[in-house]
Amino acid sequence: MTSTPTYPHPRADETRPRRFVFVLLGDFTLMSFASAIEALRLANRMSGKTLYTWHIVGEAFEDAGEVSCSAGTRFRLEGGLDELSHEDTLLICGGVDVQKQAGKKLIGWLRREARRGVRIGGLCTASWVLAKAGLLDGRRATIHWENQDSFEEDFPEVELTKSVFVTDGNRLSTAGGTASIDLMLSLIASQHGPDLANAVADQMIYSSIRSDQDTLRLSTPARIGVRHPKLSLVIKKMEANIEDPISPALLASEVGMSTRQLERLFRRYMNRSPKRYYMELRLQKARNLLMQTDMSVINVALACGFTSPSHFSKCYRAQYQTTPYRERGVRQADAPADEA
Repeated sequence: MTSTPTYPHPRADETRPRRFVFVLLGDFTLMSFASAIEALRLANRMSGKTLYTWHIVGEAFEDAGEVSCSAGTRFRLEGGLDELSHEDTLLICGGVDVQKQAGKKLIGWLRREARRGVRIGGLCTASWVLAKAGLLDGRRATIHWENQDSFEEDFPEVELTKSVFVTDGNRLSTAGGTASIDLMLSLIASQHGPDLANAVADQMIYSSIRSDQDTLRLSTPARIGVRHPKLSLVIKKMEANIEDPISPALLASEVGMSTRQLERLFRRYMNRSPKRYYMELRLQKARNLLMQTDMSVINVALACGFTSPSHFSKCYRAQYQTTPYRERGVRQADAPADEA
């Protein structure tokens, strides 16, 4: 390897390294954690100075002393949930089934650190933990797109966005994956200037730096390759009206076309009818809520536009070859007779 290059020196007022404390939850997402810590390492390397240090902790430190990421690799922790300096930045690293990781001890610790003025953030799905602790009430936040539906139902007091990352005062959140890079580059730029942030991005071969104005996922029309403006508008209206579905006739009228024209567009671009596509959107949200929340099956049905539990169960079975109760994992005895 060639000698380590140096790039812009830190600002004069930055004399002490800033410490990041990473809390690894069980089954955390490796990419989100690795992306964040690599950005800090490279900031040190490119500046030729120790601008950042980091400490890896977790609730499991008192037991096994290590924790597994969702890929199965185990990481040794350096400490437990101890008192931090108010100058630290605390980042919770979440992953799959994040709801199971938010125990009373962790929630209590986060609340205490928040009262002491510590800046706290959630990577990937960890925004759910911050919201559970009440640290995002009245604030803007983001979370991985798979968890958006359940988050909105669980925490209506949080202003959920579809941004790649969000900074709201001393609360940070990312939408998972490489969004950690964008958050860290933003922090590096604010603390040591954009030149250093750009140098770090170059080292990571990260050519398209996103801001907090960028969305976490392509819109459905863009993702599925639909370029017809009126069809795209109808799909957006469907996505925004899951709980109270709009009839295809009214949707067609709102974009200035006939029902027959709308049917033809959906058949051509989506290979299904508008009614079928709308139903799939509603059932996908229902599945997310069943898997990620404690909402009752009946409330899930209502949240997805089904007024009849039996109709919901029938549609769900046709789409996923199982019933809502079995999907949730409820014992057979708890399900209605028609779910047996």
